[in-house]
Amino acid sequence: MLILKNEEEIELLRENNLLVSKTLGELAKHIQPGITTLELDKIAEEFIRDHGAVPGFLGYDGFPNSICASVNSEVVHGFPSSYVLKDGDIISIDCGTLYKGFYGDSAYTFPVGNVKQDVLDLLQHTKEALELGVKNAIDGKRIGDIGYAIQSYVENFGYSVVREMVGHGLGRDMHEEPEVPNYGRRGSGIKLRENMVICIEPMINLGTKYIEQDSNGWTIKTRDNKPSAHFEYAVAVKKNEPDVLTTFKYIDEVLSKNN
Repeated sequence: MLILKNEEEIELLRENNLLVSKTLGELAKHIQPGITTLELDKIAEEFIRDHGAVPGFLGYDGFPNSICASVNSEVVHGFPSSYVLKDGDIISIDCGTLYKGFYGDSAYTFPVGNVKQDVLDLLQHTKEALELGVKNAIDGKRIGDIGYAIQSYVENFGYSVVREMVGHGLGRDMHEEPEVPNYGRRGSGIKLRENMVICIEPMINLGTKYIEQDSNGWTIKTRDNKPSAHFEYAVAVKKNEPDVLTTFKYIDEVLSKNN
């Protein structure tokens, strides 16, 4: 069932997504060669709880951690572990909060140390594809307009779009209707309506679009073992322009100091 939010509910979603944005900014300070992904999980959980919220992913459908930490060829749902990040890795961190009965949800793919230029380009173009998709989150457009904007942009660079994993509605549940694919045709799919809140999250592979599931039952990897990038915003659909509830500014502030 499609659930439209009122203005009060959108503000609660904004609070959640602002906290997720700050949590990812905090993690950005620690992402470097030598740290384990489990240490990052601990930092995220403490930061979220210190700000009065609960990690939205912890225990959700049985997920065992506060963040998804997906390294290199892992697309999404990577388990934090004793893996030590190395120079040249990339890590996609998907993070959620639960606060005042609503969820926040965002993802960002971070470079670790010195990363190959073709992989950095993948990250940059995936982030740009997210921005292009968001521009279509306007009352009266259709879900396919978002997917088309993302797919047509990234395929220009020879990348591929993961089909099986999609964005979603966001509210009192982490995953509400509608599904938001990162591919599609202009003018197709359900019509977007004012005060829908959706997560747009392109998952873009450097190589093949085909994926496979790890034996842990959660982690999704590229079949050809090439890198994958993942960026995510929560967005409230509005009449004239999208209301983006997430910000990457806290991450950008940290990364700009590192460069």
